[in-house]
Amino acid sequence: MNNKKKFVPVMLTPFREDGRIDFNGLTRLTDFYLNNGAQGLFANCQSSEMFALTPDERLNLVAHVLSIVDGKVPVVATGNFGDTLEAQASFVRKVYALGVQAVILLTNQLVKQDEPEAVLEANILRLLELTANIPLGFYECPEPYKVVLSPQLLGRVVSTGRIIYHKDTCLDIEQVKEKNRLSAGVKDFALYDAYMAHAVESLKSGSVGLSCIQGNYFPELVVWLCDNYDDPAMEKEVALVQQFFIDEMEVMHRDYPQSAKYYLLKKGILMSSHTRKSKGNEISYKTMDGINQLELRYSKLLGQLTGTKVNIGKIV
Repeated sequence: MNNKKKFVPVMLTPFREDGRIDFNGLTRLTDFYLNNGAQGLFANCQSSEMFALTPDERLNLVAHVLSIVDGKVPVVATGNFGDTLEAQASFVRKVYALGVQAVILLTNQLVKQDEPEAVLEANILRLLELTANIPLGFYECPEPYKVVLSPQLLGRVVSTGRIIYHKDTCLDIEQVKEKNRLSAGVKDFALYDAYMAHAVESLKSGSVGLSCIQGNYFPELVVWLCDNYDDPAMEKEVALVQQFFIDEMEVMHRDYPQSAKYYLLKKGILMSSHTRKSKGNEISYKTMDGINQLELRYSKLLGQLTGTKVNIGKIV
């Protein structure tokens, strides 16, 4: 890993109106991320509606992304699905065989809700044993319930040398700072923060990059923040961008991922806002109006950033 901060999108899954995966749309979406500066991709994650996919769909989804990326950037993907650790290890091996850089472990699939951290640690170590030398990572996925690794536990398991990726969703900058402190110096390990409300402070504390849903709206802006977060000459502009992400947090999360798909449909990237997560696929007027107003406020922000290195010309 170098010192450049990186943006790794949490990928959406495009669907056709009949509910099948839209692989042509997935190609356009993958190119959209790459053309707008993504330095990696996180496929088959919560934004991908992974729990609504069949095992074969998960594998086919990741394989398609890898084929489009063709080695341009690393790809990671979730893999510990199954009712037992042995079953999870089996699927981890299948995902890794596709060619991903690391297989990501959902922390909430390793313990029951409210089980003590000692059980989580034991299950992590057991899964490490079952997966030989496969590079792994963690994702503190909020659904169906969130299991956050303590900084101390993360530090211990990272020291094994098997963990190279962590997508953090604790929403607590002090915990993020401590996680970065305890994992500092471990070769190839990278912490990516999901919470844009403290993105600048997280990057300054040692986070390698950002992996956030906001990248499914404005990837070029997240990349710009990664490039300029600590540039003294850009201090005013960085503050504006950070505040924009704070102010627009609610609208970008409302009815997600359908809202993000609607935004990308308007941009011509996707052909449908269909999701499997929503009970109905009629997008609400409130959500459509919110996204339309978000576009206007984004245009206003770009006007305030005139003369900076924000790249707004790559959306295709």
